[in-house]
Amino acid sequence: MDVTFYISAAVAVVATLAVITRYNAVHALLYLIVSLLAVSLIFFILGAPFAAALEAIIYAGAIMVLFIFVIMILNLGPQAARVERIWLKPRTWLGPAALALILAGELIYILISGGEQEPKAGTAVVGANEVGIALFGPYLLGVELASLLLLAGLVGAYHLGRRSGSEGSDSPGSGRPNGEKV
Repeated sequence: MDVTFYISAAVAVVATLAVITRYNAVHALLYLIVSLLAVSLIFFILGAPFAAALEAIIYAGAIMVLFIFVIMILNLGPQAARVERIWLKPRTWLGPAALALILAGELIYILISGGEQEPKAGTAVVGANEVGIALFGPYLLGVELASLLLLAGLVGAYHLGRRSGSEGSDSPGSGRPNGEKV
């Protein structure tokens, strides 16, 4: 399984470098999803299937969807349709698709060759119970700080996506669009 680890690590490094070097936010997000899936596969190979599932579901799934929604909100404008046509060109998807196919091939190989491997010496399989005890035990402060950081990001996204008063937003306390009076 060492070969699959190194291939997954290489895919993660290439995808992460592509995230850093992309000018277009949507292209960077595609590569970020591939990078997070590669890290998830690395967790699985190292004997932490629960952490791998959390990585894939929470990060590559839910948080990336939120990022995409924020990008959609911030990119409203007359040229949004033209930009969307550019994003939908097949050439845009070739890099992330190739890296994702490498990961899919690796996962199929691992599952066919017996995904239930014995942990290497000095390691143990980490389950949901151990993760929960660690998160709400010695790492409780880190978990709470991370939740506050996510809350700050949510507030920042709200303020970035909010329209100014002249563009038709509600005025505070009026209860009516554009501050209309009865």
